Amino acid sequence: MSKRAADHLVNQLVAQGTTHIFGVPGESYLPILDALHGREGAISFVTCRQEGGAAMAAEAHGKLTGRPGICMVTRGPGATNASAGVHVAYQDSTPMIVFIGQVARDMIDREAFQEIDYRRMFGQMAKWVAQIDDPSRIQEYVTRAYRTALSGRPGPVVLALPEDMLYDEITPPPEPRPITVPRSAPVPSEMAALQDRIQSAKRPLIIAGGGGWTAKGIQALQQFSEVQALPVSVSLRCQSLMDNTHPNYAGHFSVGPTPYLAEALSQTDLLIALGPRLGEMTTGGYKLLDVPVPKQDLVHVFPQGEELGRVYEPQQALVADMESFCCAAADWSPLKPATFEARTAQLHASYLDFANADLLPEDPLASYFAHMTEVLPHDAIMCNGAGNYAGWLHRFYKFRAPFSQLAPTSGSMGYGLPAAVGAAATRPDAEVFAIAGDGCLMMTCQEMATAAHHQLNLTVIVIDNARYGTIRAHQEREYPGRVSGTALTNPDFVAFAKSFGAKAERVHDLAAFKAALAKARSHKGVNLIDVPLGPEFLAPGKQLKS
Repeated sequence: MSKRAADHLVNQLVAQGTTHIFGVPGESYLPILDALHGREGAISFVTCRQEGGAAMAAEAHGKLTGRPGICMVTRGPGATNASAGVHVAYQDSTPMIVFIGQVARDMIDREAFQEIDYRRMFGQMAKWVAQIDDPSRIQEYVTRAYRTALSGRPGPVVLALPEDMLYDEITPPPEPRPITVPRSAPVPSEMAALQDRIQSAKRPLIIAGGGGWTAKGIQALQQFSEVQALPVSVSLRCQSLMDNTHPNYAGHFSVGPTPYLAEALSQTDLLIALGPRLGEMTTGGYKLLDVPVPKQDLVHVFPQGEELGRVYEPQQALVADMESFCCAAADWSPLKPATFEARTAQLHASYLDFANADLLPEDPLASYFAHMTEVLPHDAIMCNGAGNYAGWLHRFYKFRAPFSQLAPTSGSMGYGLPAAVGAAATRPDAEVFAIAGDGCLMMTCQEMATAAHHQLNLTVIVIDNARYGTIRAHQEREYPGRVSGTALTNPDFVAFAKSFGAKAERVHDLAAFKAALAKARSHKGVNLIDVPLGPEFLAPGKQLKS
């Protein structure tokens, strides 16, 4: 029997287990919106207020589920807005598929209304970009999109949909099989060589990071570290790959320096990189490791061979997905854990000292995030964008469950609130928090309306210092006292949140913060806590001199 192309496409998404679409409606894909009518029980369209927010929410969904987050936007301005979230998915190695309405096929290459060549536009920030001109090939394109987004190093795929094509009638092929993630197990001889390296090492260190992790892989990583007594550090904004309270956890490599970790890395003789690209942030601007040949014996495990040796030449390169590698390594017998136990314990102790809010009694944010660790459930989901405020969250909050941290390694501002929307829609029973600076929040603050409209449960904590704090900190370092372009005028965030029906209040000390947090946790719906921060605070432990 014939079927409208738009209905066929929606059927493909449902067949692949997709439960949510995040998007902004547009006339270029009206038939898809019509095809979604009455199918809310199978797939929900989360109507967002700006395409960048929709793409970031879809990206967060992909991080949480390990399945491609789906975003739908209209042509031209809709696609350009969505590109912010596509870039996040690319640099964060997150599976995502973006469907973009396109001009009709008979108007292509005339620069028709809002026409863009998406192959050229997204060519450098997506794994695959294509346009479905023939509706009989929809299933072919969509299944390939899922497979591409999930395979090797995960990432975003962009599919353009000419609007006239969506109206066509076709005879659909048999239902597709659900796409499963292709796995690549490590070669046994390479694993044996790695065992020899560990037995020869004196000061090994694991850096875990990147995308494509599963709950099973994260559990296996912990077991591997326990059996071998190996210290585990993580790359930027990958802190939920290891329970931060675990005695083998050594801390994270951040945007700013983590002094004890930098020293530990300089003393390491065997560096096992599991999943990170070893990019600029993880390597301190490519300075913590020598380029191109590190002095450390580098073992790099990555799911895509092209990444291995891109910047750093590894002594041993293994192409494997993280679950397969960690499960294989977790089954090893103890090699020589007694040799490593003291250093591993010392690194964890250094992390605990670094994350001890009591050592910064004059720094209010430190105690706020330490308190959140004390009272929130281990699987609370913390979402943040980019800004100096995130330094307090990453340093003083302890992530204890897989996928409890949603944050952009790409450093994109505005990510926190849309990510919280994606998380709250995906995991309605979880406690979800969007942590944002005032500059960060204002970039996507309209998604507060999305949260209210869809009756999502989330709490926004805005760190309000009326400036672009990161850039101001850079100014103070490079051009002390010469402030330019970083001051901001903000709305009354409490009144702003209340205008959407949210519960909101402003706090000025730890006692008030504790009370506001308790009230927010007991209230279903949208909450906001406004935390004014004095202008003297630049970063944890760093203040402007009077």
